[in-house]
Order: sequence, then C-alpha cells, then structure tokens
Amino acid sequence: MRLIRVMPGDLPGYLERLDVEPQGVTIMAKKGELLLFAIKDMSVGAANILKQDALSLGADLAVPKGVVVCAKERVEGLLIGTRRQLERLARKELAQPFGLAKVGRELLDHLGQPPPPPPKIMGIINATTDSFYPQSRFLEEAAVEAMEQMVEDGADIIDLGGMSSRPGSKEIPEEEELARVRPIIDAIAKSDLGKRVELSIDTYRPKVAAYALERGFAILNDITALSNDETARIAAAHGAKVVLMHMQGRPETMQHNPTYRDVVDEVAQFFAQRIERAHAFGIQELILDPGIGFGKNLEDNLRLIRDLAHFRRFGYELLVGASRKSMIDRIHPAPVHKRLGGTLAIHLAAIERGASIIRCHDVFQHKQAILVHRAIRELI
Repeated sequence: MRLIRVMPGDLPGYLERLDVEPQGVTIMAKKGELLLFAIKDMSVGAANILKQDALSLGADLAVPKGVVVCAKERVEGLLIGTRRQLERLARKELAQPFGLAKVGRELLDHLGQPPPPPPKIMGIINATTDSFYPQSRFLEEAAVEAMEQMVEDGADIIDLGGMSSRPGSKEIPEEEELARVRPIIDAIAKSDLGKRVELSIDTYRPKVAAYALERGFAILNDITALSNDETARIAAAHGAKVVLMHMQGRPETMQHNPTYRDVVDEVAQFFAQRIERAHAFGIQELILDPGIGFGKNLEDNLRLIRDLAHFRRFGYELLVGASRKSMIDRIHPAPVHKRLGGTLAIHLAAIERGASIIRCHDVFQHKQAILVHRAIRELI
C-alpha cells in the first residue's frame, strides 16, 4: 500500500480514471478546488458573523487583529474555502444582516450559481364547514371561483382539502371527505386551472388521494407523512410530489400538552425517517413541513421558525403554514380575522430562513409582502 500526493488541478482527471460515477466527479471536484475572495469595506459586525458562518462549514475568513473586540468599524477580509463550501456559505448569508445578503448574492454570481427562486405561494381552499377560518370555506362552484381569484392574485399552488385538521377536530368518514371534494375536482378537470397553477390535495386518505391525482393534481399534502401504506403506493404510482408534515398526536388531541425534549432535533429525526419511508415506496419528490401548530406549544412553534434553516440539510423544499393560527393570538390576542399582520411577520421570517413554499389564506397580501421584502433584501 502506497500514499501518493495528487495536486488539486489533477483531481477531476484522477477521479475519471478511477471510474467514479459522473455525479460523484462533479461533487468531489468542488471539494478539491480552493477559492479565495477578498471582501473590502466590511462592517466589523458582518466580519464576525461571516467568520463564524464560514468556520461552521469548514471554510474560513481571514480578518485583521482586533475584529473580535470590534477595534475598528470597517475592515477587509479574505474568504477561503472550497467551491462547495462557499456555495453553501453564500446561500446561508442570504438571510444575514449587515450587507451579507448582498455578499451572498455576489458570491453565488462569481461561482456561477443562480440565486434561489422567490418562494411559492400555496393558497388554501377548504371544502368544509368547520375549518377554523370561515373565509377559507368554499363549496362546489364557489371553490372554483375562489381558486380563479387566487391565481389572479399570484398563487403558484392551490391546496384543496375536504376535512378540517384544526386542533380538536374529529375525523369524518372517508366517503364524506371524498364527497366534499369530488364536485370541485370534477369542475377543475373541465377548466384550464391545472395549466395555470399547481394543484395539491390535502388528504391522507387513499380514495381521496387517488381521485385527485387521477384528475390532474400533482401534489399530495399529507399531514400524517405517508402513515398509510396504500396512500403512499397511490402517490408513487402517479409520480406525485408529497408534502411530509410533522404532527405530534392527532388533530383531535394534538394540543393537549404537547411535549418535546428538543423540538427541532425531534422534527429533524422524524423527517429523516419519513424521507427514508417515502424513498422505499419509490417517491423521490418531497416537500418538508415542520407542522406549525400541529402538536406544538408557542415556544415550539417559535423555535421551529427560528431554526428552520436546520432542515435545509435534507435538500428538499421547505413549506411553512402559520396562516392566522393561534400562535399569533398567544403573542398578541386577536380573533382569527385580525391575524393577518402576525401571519405575514411569521412567513417573512420563515422565508429569510429558507422556506420555499408559504401556505396561506391571503394570497394577494402575501404576494405583495414577498415582492416588497425581496426588493428590500436585494438592496441590503
């Protein structure tokens, strides 16, 4: 056995000679390429944040003496890392203050990486009589009209559900759930809605999932994260993208003193298990939803929003849905119809931490808030 040094410039060719998988060549070549970027006129606050973020990813930022004690207001630094490390760092900085979001965008541009797309808006349509927000309830023709308005207002996805999952709600028979959504699905199938917006069915029941997916729906939003084998097989057979949501308990009892040792860690473990389960059924396209309000107290919900970026390591889109939920009332008491302000605050915070899909009742207001927020961030 011998040890032979290979120079970084020889790495791609050496990997190919080893007959490494082409995708592996691309990934490992990035790890062997050391890049340097000088960053001038940086605030000392930005330098300290960037230094810690770089170190957490295996990269580094060389800075002058005295930065840690803020000896000077503005400094220069030298960013050092592999291409892969710097790509990850750049995306992390998009959510940071002190001008680091601009550094992140410029770094992505230098690395030939496109900036992340704007978050998608998922509008909520409930074919129910008991969902917690009355203005989200629509039946038959009224539901299709509401969907048309949501598309005009800027919805990218519309999520249709036939059974309430609010805290304390009870399950209804599967046939009743199907009876509620069937006429709406049939009406959609006769329209061109499916060509203008992605359609999602909010269910964990096999018959409801099959009826929607057979008629043009592309997403299965499953609050039980594929607990039902038959539902999982149906999703796989139709090539559906699946939303895996975390929930402690069941809707009827989930808010009866929910407890966690570490909510972020436990939700991450849950995702790891359910991703493996989805893959076992042949489902590859996934969206992860930490389940705000589903078996969580206020502190749990706030921690999940604060640490949302933790779940980006799985490599899937992240969905957050806190629209008009009771956590807002816990912070600033208000009835459901007066919780739009709190909803927007939570969702913008989630976007800054990596949320790529926002599930909401108020599509127009969210579209406007996201566009304004993005315009400001692009100048910071």
